[in-house]
Amino acid sequence: MFTEDDLLPISALQHLLFCERQWALIHLEGQWSENRLTTEGHHLHQRVDALGVESRGDLRTASSLHLRCMRLGITGRADVIEFHLSSQDRVVLCVDSDAPVAAVGLPKATGLWRPVPVEYKRGKPKKNRCDEVQLCAQALCLEEMLRVQIPAGALFYGKTRRRTAVQFDEALRRLTEHTIARLHELTLKRETPKVPYKKECDRCSLYALCLPKTTGARCSARSYLTRVVAEISEEPAGDTI
Repeated sequence: MFTEDDLLPISALQHLLFCERQWALIHLEGQWSENRLTTEGHHLHQRVDALGVESRGDLRTASSLHLRCMRLGITGRADVIEFHLSSQDRVVLCVDSDAPVAAVGLPKATGLWRPVPVEYKRGKPKKNRCDEVQLCAQALCLEEMLRVQIPAGALFYGKTRRRTAVQFDEALRRLTEHTIARLHELTLKRETPKVPYKKECDRCSLYALCLPKTTGARCSARSYLTRVVAEISEEPAGDTI
């Protein structure tokens, strides 16, 4: 069990899975640089945070809820938590008072409600599972805080304007807990790792601070100079006088 001082941000999990060096530059060294993609992401989250609390029939939504999980040592805020009215009975759900339930009661509301975390992203679904891990971490926090079972959540992507369902199966839960453990491990080391250059580096807002082609793992001076010469030779010749 972690203490309040040990809690690490849920948002760091996405950075860590995308690139451990990017994570270290942001969360260890405190470096940040905006580009068009990060600015669009901030604007999207600001609009979501402004939603507040809404109620429409069998659905209640709450934005920017504070989350934490003392077992795993993480904290953060959820974009939106949807609460869906459940048709199941509390007696069925709570046979064992110590066991987690499928739905919970809400202040000033009748019945039982199923929490569903929803995370908003500006782009489109990614090839890796970093968005799913961030969402699953939110669910793990809610499960501890409310003693509730959350089988699924959703990711809404601004570019496609569509919602993608995410099942919190055992594989995703294991990946999420492993990533959280790695986050605590690297935080204790306080070292900025070197990583090899990859195509995705070109779209990173920290490219100019990271310099992956010169500081990346397994990057020797000879290979760097060879690459620079090759890039120069491929450039079109300028006008001659």
